Amino acid sequence: MKNCDEWKPFLAMIAIDFSLTMVNILLKQVLQKGMNHLVFVTYRLNRRPRLTFQILCYLFFSAIIGASVTQYFFLLGIQYTSATFACAFVNMVPVITFIMALPFGLETVNIKCLGGKAKILGTFVCVGGALVLTLYRGKPLFDVSHYKATVPPVAMRSEGGSSGRTAQKWSIGVIALMMGTLFWSFWFILQSKIGKRYPCQYSSTAIMTFFGAMQAAILGLSTGTNFSSWILKDKMQIITVLYSGIVGSSMCYVGMSWCVKKRGPVFTAAFSPLVQIMSGMIDIPVLHEQLHLGSVVGSVLVMIGLYILLWGKTKDIMQNTATKLLQETQQTKEQEPQV
Repeated sequence: MKNCDEWKPFLAMIAIDFSLTMVNILLKQVLQKGMNHLVFVTYRLNRRPRLTFQILCYLFFSAIIGASVTQYFFLLGIQYTSATFACAFVNMVPVITFIMALPFGLETVNIKCLGGKAKILGTFVCVGGALVLTLYRGKPLFDVSHYKATVPPVAMRSEGGSSGRTAQKWSIGVIALMMGTLFWSFWFILQSKIGKRYPCQYSSTAIMTFFGAMQAAILGLSTGTNFSSWILKDKMQIITVLYSGIVGSSMCYVGMSWCVKKRGPVFTAAFSPLVQIMSGMIDIPVLHEQLHLGSVVGSVLVMIGLYILLWGKTKDIMQNTATKLLQETQQTKEQEPQV
């Protein structure tokens, strides 16, 4: 039974990553057809819960960071780049989470031990991969010209535009993804703090999504979004909103909050590379998105850096556990009565 409990966080994160993969693919499809970002965020998060005053103050800021702002930036990034490329930025979340966790005391680094050195090396490798993703796009790796007949008209018009405008949109998408990555990393830190003060994942997720929906709706109305944009026009938009709201927001947020409580923020964020792998397997043959050399090189560096960091974290955990057991053994011997 104990071994089964130890595997539950792993299985939960794999299921969450597959669910998020499907969310990204559906998002790219409806955004490519012209759906408004803020309208989608509002519909996705609108699962009205019963509010409790005790935790409103704790979760309002979490809703801004993890629900409203993060999703808006990632939606903008996915629209202007691709689902697979956006997932590459998600892979940076564990390393950025680790860096942010240091001043809060959630993570430690001992440069004298092997685990601490691995954490530092993994961080630098991941940052190098992030720079490659941001600054180097590279040549395309696949010929998608034979897919043109199946690509929606909106996508064909965007591909037929000027290369300068395409490059500008790509740059905007990269900046948006960088901002979304920073906000999401901070959300893991914030969620770790909230989980200690209010460990009820279902209630906290319900309240956070309610706040997020209200914040996105207010932002959408204040920016002058056309009222016709709030009407879901086809089955794909309805399916995407329902799936993203029920699975992508509610169930995945509950699962991630539970995993943060069980194994910590870095463990939870460590499964993000699975989303990119799954997205790539669907993105290229189904949505006919192009894959560039810079994306592959940068993604590989980010993954290598990520798992070097995780290896270092595992070494630290093993060393700390051994030290703790040794101290407990010594204390037990000291407390034994002398014969």
